[in-house]
Amino acid sequence: MTSTASPRQAGRELRTRPPFPSALVYPPTIMERKTAHHFEQELLNIFDQYVHGDIDRRGFLDRAGKFAVGGVTAGMLLDMLNPQFAAAQQVPKDDARIKAESLEYPSPQGNPGKTRGYLVRPANATGKLPGVLVIHENRGLNPHIEDIARRLALDNFMAFAPDALAPLGGYPGDEDKARALFPQLDNTKTREDMVAAATWLKNRPDCNGKIGAVGFCWGGGMVNFLATRMPDLNAGVPFYGTQPSAEETAKIKAPLLIHYAENDERVNAGWPAYDAALTANKVPHEMFKYPGTQHGFNNDTTPRYDAAAAKLAWERTVAFFNKHLR
Repeated sequence: MTSTASPRQAGRELRTRPPFPSALVYPPTIMERKTAHHFEQELLNIFDQYVHGDIDRRGFLDRAGKFAVGGVTAGMLLDMLNPQFAAAQQVPKDDARIKAESLEYPSPQGNPGKTRGYLVRPANATGKLPGVLVIHENRGLNPHIEDIARRLALDNFMAFAPDALAPLGGYPGDEDKARALFPQLDNTKTREDMVAAATWLKNRPDCNGKIGAVGFCWGGGMVNFLATRMPDLNAGVPFYGTQPSAEETAKIKAPLLIHYAENDERVNAGWPAYDAALTANKVPHEMFKYPGTQHGFNNDTTPRYDAAAAKLAWERTVAFFNKHLR
């Protein structure tokens, strides 16, 4: 059964956030973690353009200059908006409750011999586990996505997070460098690497044969793509991901749980056509749009993170995987 929530319906559980301030508000300590409410929406939009490669670092600094007030420079604003991985980590790498390893996986149609990913399982698992592919944003397998995989392991899933940048040496440890590497990827081979990662996970002897995929931004779009390519995908959860064409959507068999931010015109523009195509092809799907949120609201390493929306979206995600993968 198709269930598509309107923005109004989807936001009932969340209180509408107050409007953005007319001027920037800076806490006394520059290094204190910020939220989206500390920044003008226009500045957040400029940062979104920067994150997605529409403008470079210099372009961001030039455009952000008018928001640099009270002794704060444009460079400081960028530092405030950039990820703080250590501060946001929820599950340490050496947590005794999990078993994690970095390993290679086969991708004969993609980049053979050059693929790697991060596999995490609950330490005390008994029997076979459902698998969840965790697909990163357009910066590769950074510490935040590894942490997401560890969180899923604590919910008794076997999580595998492939690194699309592996053929270029892997995530370089720097977001700007990672972002610069991404356009160098062969998109066709990268897609095949993601298909291969899902197939490899599904066929592992410790997997129960059911897999889902969750992805964020670029990874959200990749979840939508995998749904068009893999009729045996059991569940897909794209967070603010771009949508496939109507022709490709007709191939989808997996139920989808779709999360969007309210303030994300670039991605949200594709939703009406996607919804129509999913409905026309009787694909089970449900969409939630979270009031007052920014693109990237689930990423707790940046000020765009919205704690209430992220908590609700993640609870829905885990429940969705439990329903379709167990």
